[in-house]
This record gives sequence, C-alpha cells and structure tokens, in this order.
Amino acid sequence: MTETRTENLPLTDGRELRVTAAEPDGAARGGLVLLHEARGVTDTVRLLAGSLASEGWLVVAPHLYPEADQLGDDQLPRLGVESVLADIDVACVWLAERGITPDRTGVIGFDLGGAAALIVATRRAIGAAVSVSGRGILTPLSDGLPSLVEVAHELSCPWLGLYGEQDEHITAEEVDKLRDAAASADVATDVVRVAQANHRFDTDPKASAEAWQRTLNWFDSHLR
Repeated sequence: MTETRTENLPLTDGRELRVTAAEPDGAARGGLVLLHEARGVTDTVRLLAGSLASEGWLVVAPHLYPEADQLGDDQLPRLGVESVLADIDVACVWLAERGITPDRTGVIGFDLGGAAALIVATRRAIGAAVSVSGRGILTPLSDGLPSLVEVAHELSCPWLGLYGEQDEHITAEEVDKLRDAAASADVATDVVRVAQANHRFDTDPKASAEAWQRTLNWFDSHLR
C-alpha cells in the first residue's frame, strides 16, 4: 500500500485546511477527493487513500472538521453544505496544481462523506463521484445538509451509490427511493446493493471485492 502524508494548506482567510494525501508511484491517471466518515480521518481512511493511490490515483482527503479527527454524531449539525464545498474546492485546487483537470477529478465518500460526495456532485464541475453507504437518504444528517433524495435529480456528473445488503442503518426501501431520484438526473447514475459493502469497505477494500471493483470501474470509465 502507498504511504500517506498529512499537511496543512493555507486558506484565503488566514486559516489552514488539514489534508491527508497519497501519491501513485508513476504518473497519476487522475485525482480523487476522499471524504471521510463521521469519525474523521482515521487509520482506515489512510488505508483507503493508500490503496487508491496504489491503483494509480492521486488522492487527497480534506479533514472536514476544524477540530481533531475523532468526532461523534452529536457534532454533525455543525457540518453545512458551504463548509463542505469550501474544503473540497481547496482540495481540487491542490489537485489542479499537480496537473489534474476537473474532468479527471473524482469524489468518493463513505457514510457521512458518502452523503457529501453526492451533494458535491450536484454543485461542482467534476468528472465522477461515488458514495459508499451514504446516509441521510430521506432525513438530512445535519441541519446544514439536504436529504439525498431531495437533490439527487440535480446530479451533474456520473454518480455511483453503493449500499450493503446487510446495512442496519439504511433500508432497501430507502435505497430504492434514492435510485429512482438519481435516475431522473441528466447524467449516468447507478445505485447498487452489494453483499459486504459498508462505509469502510470492511476496513480493507479487498474484503468487499464487488464494491471495490465497482468503484474502480466507475472511475476508470468516467475519468478520462
């Protein structure tokens, strides 16, 4: 697995955005913005960043919370659309400075980050997006975020949603409603329930082979 590093990027208002990055050994086939789950940038997120970099992608994971990495669900209401978009814009600039154009930039998120990835795909010009176990399908995750069914029709880039068949937090009926909402967008969309996918790829991307392969195939197909 490719190693990761963490650095601080200066913002225009004098603050800094902390990001964790992983670079491929050779030329990057494109760039991925990796959006973490509610617990922050954990060792599992770093593992995923390194695994994606090993597949040839330049990966950057913005730390979406201004505090420490380990946060709980009680702090979700602090997260709003504008703050998420601002952090992702900085990450995309970081990729652009390394030669990654918007059409070769993808966003992938897990759990809370999966919801954010879909929302980003409705608001920003990127090449493709993937949400793994994206929550908040019918009920918003926080006061500052919309429900996913509310905005899915606004998707402006190819989007893939992956949900585990045994996910105790998300029902099959919710997934079906999200699939229907996304199908009304003017871009390619797919919502799939897979056997073992969860918001951490079971802590190892290879442990959920179908979800992992679908993710790689989606970016291979749409980031060119």
